[in-house]
Amino acid sequence: PEADRILGDNGIFVVPDILANTGGVIISYLEWVQGLQFLFWDEAEVNDHLQKILTKAFAEVLQTSQQEKVDMRIAAYMIALRRLATAMAFRGIFP
Repeated sequence: PEADRILGDNGIFVVPDILANTGGVIISYLEWVQGLQFLFWDEAEVNDHLQKILTKAFAEVLQTSQQEKVDMRIAAYMIALRRLATAMAFRGIFP
């Protein structure tokens, strides 16, 4: 947190680790989808899917960061918590 503050104070744009490190998780998901549906994507198709997912996620975090006037890490956490709350409410886990 101290480094985020220092970098932010110096005008350095920081992509949060939760967003920057998600590529491997996305690739694992894409492998899972291929296995379930007996799909065989070549590397270019996998990279295309990965780029679309990452671009959308980055845009959503950036938009939330700007709308809520928070840094990118807090924006990513806000999105994650909203999604968790929505899923829990949908499943009837809490009111």
